[in-house]
Amino acid sequence: MLLEALLQQDFLSPDERRDLQFKRLKATLKRVYEHVPFYRTRLEERQITPDALTSLDELSTLPFTTRDDLLDHYPFGLLSVPREELLRIQASSGTKGRAKIIGYTRHDLSLWSEVSARSLLCMGIQPGDLLVNAYNYGLFTGGLGIHSGAELLGVTVVPTSTGNTRRQVTLLHDLQATALGCTPSYALVIGETMAAMGIEATSLRYGIFGAEPWTEAIRQQIESRLGLSGFDLYGLSEIIGPGVAVECPASRDEARRSGTRFLHVFEDHFYPEIISANGDPLPPGQEGELVLTTLTREGMPLLRYRTGDICSLHTAPCACGRTLMRISQIKGRTDDMLILRGINVYPTEIERVLMSLPELSPYYYIVIERQQSLDSVTVEVELADPDASPDAHQQLQETIGTLLLNASGLHFSVQLHRYGTLPRSEGKTTHIIDKRERGK
Repeated sequence: MLLEALLQQDFLSPDERRDLQFKRLKATLKRVYEHVPFYRTRLEERQITPDALTSLDELSTLPFTTRDDLLDHYPFGLLSVPREELLRIQASSGTKGRAKIIGYTRHDLSLWSEVSARSLLCMGIQPGDLLVNAYNYGLFTGGLGIHSGAELLGVTVVPTSTGNTRRQVTLLHDLQATALGCTPSYALVIGETMAAMGIEATSLRYGIFGAEPWTEAIRQQIESRLGLSGFDLYGLSEIIGPGVAVECPASRDEARRSGTRFLHVFEDHFYPEIISANGDPLPPGQEGELVLTTLTREGMPLLRYRTGDICSLHTAPCACGRTLMRISQIKGRTDDMLILRGINVYPTEIERVLMSLPELSPYYYIVIERQQSLDSVTVEVELADPDASPDAHQQLQETIGTLLLNASGLHFSVQLHRYGTLPRSEGKTTHIIDKRERGK
């Protein structure tokens, strides 16, 4: 019964889902109008009342919500319930600055467990599987969100959190884990440590990877090291946490063939839009910023939240049979984009070039400095061969520079390092070291 109930929403007809979405949108609009002064003011400025909305197509008339709105109303200014009704408070990771406080009621925690369980089911994980959950537990939503969904589904959870990588490897092997959850960058570290320890976790079948952008080349590296199938899980704290969108096996197979990744959005709870830089709605297939409206959040519902994540929306049917819309792989964030000498570059574009060369490991950093009022960029990357010396790879260094120039139009300095010498990450990683921000 539980599995049927969880799966049912993934296969609704488009008309059934739109009716449900509109009903839930009206209820959310009424909630924020009556209980959140910030939204009431914004809606009244546009002369919008909850009863004024007549169709889902009018969603674009509603105001946006931005990260600055969350920060300006820190900590509890966007709650639609008294603070005493919250059962949990979590926060964004604060990767790009001050953390944003997120409140969850009992209903919200139940919702979060549901969408997390649906995410695991979508990947193929079943009751009775054993999950080593190496996402961070704490204010960051990764660990607890996946944990609750796995338990709802009937999966055995080992809450290792991040760190102590040798113990992670031992538990994966000794407990015969079938699933691993962590950031893609930490999965690489676990695989590297597993090889160094001479251990194989042959029972592993599923990898639950998210919280940072990762390319198909990195997926291949992870799958090769760990012997599992890696799936992309998307979420953000402001909306719910992990469980907003997920990749299914059919989409994974499609991505391995075409290089293009798609994730099913649980749009019965989180309504997706794509907008241009100036805020205009974009049609399916066009790349822009992802905007999400929570349709069922109780404690802190958000209207048209600008996620800052760059992707496109797709309505073509998936081979798995799910009728949910899909988003393309997150290309990066609007604030991740590097503007160097007037040229826009996403770090993932640099990663694709580096990972196309088998001589290189997946560990790299992009170092930006300012010299005589001009930006200079150095890509520091490790060699894949532990015995290789950077001094003997002058031609490879020149090849990397040429490929980066062709891909981006920018000249990069390239610095090769011996394998194992660059820092590893146990959680979210950032590949950018911007020394301009430190005034160096």
